[in-house]
Amino acid sequence: MDTAIWWIRRDLRLSDNQALTKAISSANSVLPVFVLDPKLIDSPNSSPKRLAFLFKGLAELDVDLRMRGSKLVIRRGEPLEVLSRLVRESGAKQIFAEEDFTPYARKRDSQIASQLSLKLVGGSCVSHPKSLLKMDGTPYKVFTPYMRAWKAHYKFHSVLLAPLPEFILTPAEVTGDRLPGQPGLDVILLFEPGEKAANQKLQEFISSEIGGIYQYADSRNLMGVSGTAQISPYLRFGMLSARQCIYAAQEAMEGSTDEHARKSAETWLNELIWREFYFAILYHFPFVLRQSFRENLRAIPWRNETKEFSAWCDGRTGYPIVDAAMRQLAETGWMHNRGRMITASFLVKDLVIDWRWGERFFMQRLIDGDPAANNGGWQWTAGTGTDAAPYFRVFNPILQGKKFDPEGSFIKRWIPELAAVPVRLIHTPWEMDTKIQQQSGCIIGENYPPPIVDHGFARERILEIYNITKRNQQ
Repeated sequence: MDTAIWWIRRDLRLSDNQALTKAISSANSVLPVFVLDPKLIDSPNSSPKRLAFLFKGLAELDVDLRMRGSKLVIRRGEPLEVLSRLVRESGAKQIFAEEDFTPYARKRDSQIASQLSLKLVGGSCVSHPKSLLKMDGTPYKVFTPYMRAWKAHYKFHSVLLAPLPEFILTPAEVTGDRLPGQPGLDVILLFEPGEKAANQKLQEFISSEIGGIYQYADSRNLMGVSGTAQISPYLRFGMLSARQCIYAAQEAMEGSTDEHARKSAETWLNELIWREFYFAILYHFPFVLRQSFRENLRAIPWRNETKEFSAWCDGRTGYPIVDAAMRQLAETGWMHNRGRMITASFLVKDLVIDWRWGERFFMQRLIDGDPAANNGGWQWTAGTGTDAAPYFRVFNPILQGKKFDPEGSFIKRWIPELAAVPVRLIHTPWEMDTKIQQQSGCIIGENYPPPIVDHGFARERILEIYNITKRNQQ
């Protein structure tokens, strides 16, 4: 029987799956395979919560496959060796996979394609990094012109979705390994894994009459409310496709009831295009995973004080909005996007700690940890990236807290020792007098730390450091 292998990597779904669709159209039977690659599973940047989400997502995918007469084959080992063995066992003529754009994935796939019939198709983003280039053939380095080019190319309904297969014939004789049960992976996840949960999350966001996509522009930065789609973990592992999300955004824009609602839906579309942009940046400039994109900011003399880094990691900086976001990450494996910007700015610009320390820490904990998006976000905040925030933009953690958590509900949720602090002092608890500290049950220096650094001083310090660094590189 003519067989094709569907090599699953970041596409744990059956709907709108270009690799699966191609495999079905190319052979009588399809063998769905996931390879537990030790270089990824056991990587120093691996996250226990992310692994738990992945493994539970694979289990859900297996259930979905069995409902269609198929099954998921799990194998552990080096991908070339595993796939070569599966080709011999199944007699498969071709291997289809969704293209991935990280440096490791590109090197791995190139090696495999030189020895096996590996066919890569689109899927992890809508626009292949090579498909949108400037008139001179060079890649975009600034988001706004990239976004304009992207929108001009992908007009409404030009993004078409692949159909959901009703039945998948799979060779019964090929078997696999069981999913590993590793210590630390039996965790409570904020996000329910699987394609069904992913689609439900997306539908709730685009159809909600209160909040949702039509109020996204107004509520996306408010940390104490559920104002974002919260689908990033599903996009990370392809439980939703980028095309499904883009299509939903375009549909919402076209079906909006007023201009404000349409603009709000477009704001969400723009965030999805940021993801596409960061994929393209990593593809064309893979060195960004090792160093700053901007050459004149590669020699910043970072302080890298380990005690201060530990305080940041533990959510004990003395700045409530920073600490609340870091504790949210520690408990859930996810952080509000505004929190990511605030905490990154504080680490880099208030503490003068190398952005790569924070980037690595996030990758080791985020359920949605993605090399392209994580790197892009950190370099944007540090001012070192291709299309970055100006180096002189330094987030004030007090003002950020007052603006994006005005009632302190987010802070009180994640820092229980501040729960009884009056709202007028929730962003500056060190300003409480002794009586209020006693009444609120929060003694500064005992129950909650004082600020690790004075923000005004820190701002002047980092601006001087950046200015000196830039002058020295001229």
